[in-house]
Amino acid sequence: ALVGLSFSGAIGLTFLMLGCALEYYGVYWPLFVLVFYIICPIPHCIARRISDDTDAASSACRELAYFFTTGIVVSAFGLPIILARVEAIKWGACGLVLAGNAVIFLTILGFFLVFGRGDDFSWEQW
Repeated sequence: ALVGLSFSGAIGLTFLMLGCALEYYGVYWPLFVLVFYIICPIPHCIARRISDDTDAASSACRELAYFFTTGIVVSAFGLPIILARVEAIKWGACGLVLAGNAVIFLTILGFFLVFGRGDDFSWEQW
């Protein structure tokens, strides 16, 4: 699972780099999407750490974390589209960045689905 996730993450980052570094496109504005990749899992990790009731199907803290995560993901897809609309990047670069976004966010989702179920982890080990 870890090898598959790392491979798909590398493919997503390759799409992002192709959208920036190809000579025809030649601008590096789409790299600002990396900020969204970094902050995307933060609300989920905070909500999982704060919420004590893990058996409940839903809690306000988790729902707020899902809301913030959804906003981050939508912003990551919206940034290249806005950059292409104002002609800061070309539409081909926008397509490559959107493909990279889809792969990276599916990789992040896969990571939390595969490794998020283990309840044997405790923070006291740190």
